[in-house]
Amino acid sequence: MADQRQSVHGFWKGRFAFFLAATGSAVGLGSIWKFPYITGENGGGAFVLVYLLCIAFVGVPVMMAEVLMGRRARQNPVTAVGTLAREAGATTRWAGMGLLGIATSYVILTYYVGVTGWAFAYIFRAGSGAFLGASPEKVSSDFGALLGDWKVLLGWSTLMLAFTGATVMGGVQKGIERAVTVLMPGLLVILLLLVGYSMAEGAFMEGVRFMFAPDFSKLTASGVLVALGHAFFTLSLASGVMVAYGAYVPAETSIFKTAVAVVAADTVVSLLAGLAIFPLVFQYNLEPGAGPSLIFQTLPIAFGAMPYGTFFGTLFFVMLFVAAFGSAISLLEPTVATLVEKFKLTRTRAVVYSVLVAWAISIPSVLSFNAWSGIHPFSGVPGFEDKTIYDTIDYVTANVLLPISGLLIAIFCAWVMKREATCDELGLGDGATYRTWRFLMRYIVPLSILAVFLNLIGVLTF
Repeated sequence: MADQRQSVHGFWKGRFAFFLAATGSAVGLGSIWKFPYITGENGGGAFVLVYLLCIAFVGVPVMMAEVLMGRRARQNPVTAVGTLAREAGATTRWAGMGLLGIATSYVILTYYVGVTGWAFAYIFRAGSGAFLGASPEKVSSDFGALLGDWKVLLGWSTLMLAFTGATVMGGVQKGIERAVTVLMPGLLVILLLLVGYSMAEGAFMEGVRFMFAPDFSKLTASGVLVALGHAFFTLSLASGVMVAYGAYVPAETSIFKTAVAVVAADTVVSLLAGLAIFPLVFQYNLEPGAGPSLIFQTLPIAFGAMPYGTFFGTLFFVMLFVAAFGSAISLLEPTVATLVEKFKLTRTRAVVYSVLVAWAISIPSVLSFNAWSGIHPFSGVPGFEDKTIYDTIDYVTANVLLPISGLLIAIFCAWVMKREATCDELGLGDGATYRTWRFLMRYIVPLSILAVFLNLIGVLTF
């Protein structure tokens, strides 16, 4: 069926181009910023082992499902789901699932660019030597000053949206593909350099033991669910991204092999990020479970104390920016593709409108760190008493919208779409590999996502 439909946006030049694009989407702040700190919070090696199992049994099947949906329909996520529902003889109301996905990715973009802006700002801060000899109090004060200046934050966010829009405006091959062809190899080179530096200057074996020597006494049931949740969300799943990118995949490309390669690449980057960070943390007696502040408030202390810290600190934040930028591109593309196809806009107009609206929506998130930090829009709702606008958007998208979207995708692909359709698109035949994928999508994935969802909203606690 894929070879009978054509995407109006063109195609990736080949399997490697799609691999780079999908990897660019998956390898973002979740891999380099979040993975190290949640590993630190949950005890290290045992958590990593559970995470790897979750990646294999949840991440790979869901990514395969989203790519097959996009390639079979060759349309934007909203129209694609409607087309596939008709093909299966089901109600076209399933198209709402696609709408939920792109709405979620778009809202995530509006605050994601803010954090990306922090990384961009820290490139220049590290490069100027601001971390040299800085005390923990000074590093914390500087980060607080950045967050406290709404004009500076909005400026970085605006710049990031402009860069993202300019890239997506170039289209599939001349914009997105060209960007990731440069960004992803560059990111890997920087990451390997940082790992090499950690081997030379950090407590490398201590970092290795922390990450790969399982101590199950440090792993809680809640930590297992955190691993499962991160395995799902770090791959840009359930947000319409992989459906949109799947629409541009050539018919001869193996979905199974490419999905495995993308998931493997994202996992390798996450592990390498840990190997770059934890040896430095242990070398300078910092706290591995420092949480979200690990990157912006803890590591600068190490960079300020170590030999050649200015150079390698700058490299680190360049890498963080590159990873985040690749994800920002992918978060914008589903909305642009939908506007082009459903409203017949040119890609240029679709990008301009999308960026302008995203910029306007991003302003309350920016102000949440300073002028509007005292505003808690849902203070009367249990669990939201102290959440700012930024916190609320982050919580709802990650803990409610993405799990619901992921659950619907699993149900749609494994229970609504016809077996012949998914078997045909995956090109695996009706052998053991296909049957395993179908079993995972029908039972393991939905139950896993449901467990994560119920835990995150407080229904299922341990």
